Amino acid sequence: MTEKKLVCVSCPMGCELTVVLEGKKVVSVSGNRCPRGEEYARSEAVEPRRVLMTLVRVEGGRDRVVSVKTDRPIPLRLFPKAMARVRELSVRAPVAIGTVIEENFLSTGANLVTTRPAR
Repeated sequence: MTEKKLVCVSCPMGCELTVVLEGKKVVSVSGNRCPRGEEYARSEAVEPRRVLMTLVRVEGGRDRVVSVKTDRPIPLRLFPKAMARVRELSVRAPVAIGTVIEENFLSTGANLVTTRPAR
């Protein structure tokens, strides 16, 4: 069995969590002061997920890039592949905030959407 130490980011309390793993199976979680801490620890210990935030090129407009993000967390292990895909993308100006640039980004179920308009 292995132990992982984590600091929970689900709420402002920042609980220090201890996760006991047997292979990739979570055996126990301790140190959490709320149920969100246990849920966070179980997910983070086995497959960390994050919202990807980056920039996509804009063509034919005043702005050269537009900020984008995934609309839900994706596996952290996919970030290198995600950034390679983002480098291939571009959008044509104008672009409205909330425009879906790519649905089901990398087959994760998350959409890549703009977070501001681009002209």
